[in-house]
Amino acid sequence: MNIRALLGLPLNLVALLTRRIASPLAPALSSGIAYRSATTMSIDSSKMSVLEAPLQPLTKEGDSSHPTGYQRDGYCWGIRQDPGQHYVGAVVTDEFLRFSKENGNDLMTPRPGFAGLKDGCKWCLCVNRWKEALTASDRLGERVVPRVDLSATALASLKTLKMEDLQKHSVSK
Repeated sequence: MNIRALLGLPLNLVALLTRRIASPLAPALSSGIAYRSATTMSIDSSKMSVLEAPLQPLTKEGDSSHPTGYQRDGYCWGIRQDPGQHYVGAVVTDEFLRFSKENGNDLMTPRPGFAGLKDGCKWCLCVNRWKEALTASDRLGERVVPRVDLSATALASLKTLKMEDLQKHSVSK
């Protein structure tokens, strides 16, 4: 069952399921052990991937790639505080890095606190930069579009990008 279907369950069904689970526990509950029935469930959409599952880290501590994400925690969170919308979990190519540099964002050149990216590095990309690369692929070739890790790409990216485009450029292809 996907998360949207689960969230669409009526509360009376959730209450019924909760009572069925709690019935065998009645002796323990009457002995003074406190419990709270599940009445609502809230999932923060900024922590969901385009696969409608919990967002996975693009990089982890100890990976050869740089710590990435707006918060440099390895996640491409879909948070409002990120003005660049670094929501696309991608594996960059030399062609993309050159394209990005020519368009004002040099991700190759090392700077203090940043070693620079190389072909194959994982990086949380701005939604609009990924879309620009997709558009430019008609004249520059497919390798200008970085491959996408769908499990590490924030659901919020679908406000700008099409799922079909992300799937076409998925790392699993």
